[in-house]
Amino acid sequence: MTTLEELRQAIENGHPRDAQFLVFRALEEHINPSVIVEQAMVPAMKTVGEYYKQNDADIPKILAAARSVRKGFDILEEKYGIMEERSIGTVILGTVEGDLHDVGKNLVAIMFRSAGFKVIDLGVDIPEKQFLKAVRDNPEVSIVCISSLLTTSIPEMQQVVKSLRRHDKEHRLKIMVGGGAVTQEFADTIGADAYTETAVDAAEKAKTFII
Repeated sequence: MTTLEELRQAIENGHPRDAQFLVFRALEEHINPSVIVEQAMVPAMKTVGEYYKQNDADIPKILAAARSVRKGFDILEEKYGIMEERSIGTVILGTVEGDLHDVGKNLVAIMFRSAGFKVIDLGVDIPEKQFLKAVRDNPEVSIVCISSLLTTSIPEMQQVVKSLRRHDKEHRLKIMVGGGAVTQEFADTIGADAYTETAVDAAEKAKTFII
């Protein structure tokens, strides 16, 4: 088994320390950082994402895989800035005010990074003003991804979308929504550009917005 195959397996199995060691070993073998990303990390996270989509993996396994790939990304970013180099766009990501859930958001962030996006992760319990400030402070942003798992925070999501639309008069931003409390019907009602059920779908949909 090659080092890249071992790395892919370590990520899929959720072994962060092994993944970190194998990234260093791949670099010692003079494997190009972009090859490490494209041939090991991205395929591994796509596999894990598909497991999640098909309900074949539980949340702890998903997050362990996400931590594993994040360790690898951190090494390559620190040494080579490889993630910045291959960025295809910038995404702002956050869970709305009143909701402290971060599992789904974290997985979405990893899938976006795996797909080649730079991710500005605002975190959880994020108010409308903070989303707007992030957009103003990062003019290169083209996609805003908003999540909510609680029905009680759904009105806040609607308000965030409304405020972003008011700020973005030229409709430059693509607004994506998701989470357990969100439906396609609701997304259409509030004027979001996209709704997806899974992290894999979110990353794939986001790529269609990049021309």
